[in-house]
Amino acid sequence: MKKALCVILSLSMLLMGAVSAMAEETAPAHKLLYQGHGSLRIVTSEGKVIYVDPYAGEGYDLPADLILVSHGHPDHNAVDLIENRNEDCQIITNTDALVDGEYKTFDLGYVTIEAVQAGNNNNHDINVCVGWLITMPDGVSVYATGDTSTTDQMAELAERDIHYAFIVCDGRFNMDMDEAIACAKLINARNSIPYHMAPGSLFDADRAELFDVPNRLIVPAGEEITLE
Repeated sequence: MKKALCVILSLSMLLMGAVSAMAEETAPAHKLLYQGHGSLRIVTSEGKVIYVDPYAGEGYDLPADLILVSHGHPDHNAVDLIENRNEDCQIITNTDALVDGEYKTFDLGYVTIEAVQAGNNNNHDINVCVGWLITMPDGVSVYATGDTSTTDQMAELAERDIHYAFIVCDGRFNMDMDEAIACAKLINARNSIPYHMAPGSLFDADRAELFDVPNRLIVPAGEEITLE
């Protein structure tokens, strides 16, 4: 009798373990769609939809919970593309995120948004531009540099163990490929992704291949990846 009971308990524990493993495998994951140029769409594991610098590509149909705009240039702030918005949708622009020289942090519960330094001497005033560090409650983080060259803060970001870093590298309005590679190595994210690489184009495969850094991840425009 005792032996039979032990067998039943062992089988129950095995079944519970299998069910738990299946639940982990089927649990929703964060998804990121690279729409092209400097535009991203993130859908969190709980279904919250975040658009970053809307302008390029497709995929603006999902109802927005949050829209981020890094600066005022038209290729980063096409907010009108997102017609479908939830009632409590928030829009956070550079003017909300950088106030009197202070970079703001927004804890929205389902995500934390930190404004970080962005800008360069040629085309983007560091006093009015920001990049975004987007962190989900489970710790998965995405850094979108926005339009920039090297900033002083990038050395600090290297200490944050960022999961995915999107690095601008067009070499026309922002830093060139060599500087972008140096920044990627400095930030040392788990995945370094080239974006905003060819003004007027969603994606440039040849230029992406020049982004020669450790942990490089090339994401073509229109491709969705799982954030983990």
